[in-house]
Amino acid sequence: MIKMEITGIVTTGLGKAAYFLGQDFYKSQFNEKCGFTPFPGTLNLIVEENKLEDIRLMKNSCTNVIKPDQGFGGVKHIRAYLNENIVGAIVFPDKTTHDENYLEFISKDKLRDKYNFKDGDEVVITIDI
Repeated sequence: MIKMEITGIVTTGLGKAAYFLGQDFYKSQFNEKCGFTPFPGTLNLIVEENKLEDIRLMKNSCTNVIKPDQGFGGVKHIRAYLNENIVGAIVFPDKTTHDENYLEFISKDKLRDKYNFKDGDEVVITIDI
């Protein structure tokens, strides 16, 4: 297995993920497929330009999908680790307003509070591919 590492800079998101990740059908499917119920919010990261093609390929080849409920979009997800030991997943919502250089990371915890992440902090996402 190959490990891909992506460096990202923590940034403030739009605040929309809290609503979506608070929906029961998303919570139960993430719990079933990822092994945790996500905190209702994402840690938003701006990623290195030289990783955009790798991320695009990863997103396009991803077959892990949370199926949408009526009026909502599907979400592709890939199990990942933040700073080597924080278990979570990268999510690619079908409906998003983020630029392609943004990644959204979910975890069971509110990461900004638990690990004191602030805008501008550098983190590393590790994915087994």
